[in-house]
Amino acid sequence: MNLKDLKPARGSTHRKRRVGRGIGSGHGKTAGRGHKGLGSRSHGNTPPSYEGGQMPLQRRLPKQGFRRTLKNQARRDEFAIVNLGRLADFEDGATVDSAALAGRGLIPRGLKVKVLGDGELKHRLTVRADAFSKSAREKITASGGTAELVTPTVNS
Repeated sequence: MNLKDLKPARGSTHRKRRVGRGIGSGHGKTAGRGHKGLGSRSHGNTPPSYEGGQMPLQRRLPKQGFRRTLKNQARRDEFAIVNLGRLADFEDGATVDSAALAGRGLIPRGLKVKVLGDGELKHRLTVRADAFSKSAREKITASGGTAELVTPTVNS
């Protein structure tokens, strides 16, 4: 068998129907679209959800859940999380802020920073962040450092 011998199965292909080519063609005048109505128009047919004027299923079913819209833009602050164990890389007496953390690749730029208390801190650091957990603040002050809030938040 050669490539030139390949052809579609018998009956699987049809000539394209040429509509609107005169009454004698069998598909003339209205070109198979019937008379009047949306289906006969050039912009015709309907969306898949259209049910012929019956109330669509999407509108018949009860609404569920909460959808954030422009009216109720109740958004929460997005924080980049840093654990105390990651701050051990900084030298003694250094000031750690979002720029220093982003410079070392610990957080992405432009996010607020929250420091959590996982890990140990052996040396004195000045940590400037947008939020601290209670345990993180206690461990930083216990090691002789200071925990400074950059922008006070409600739950810091």
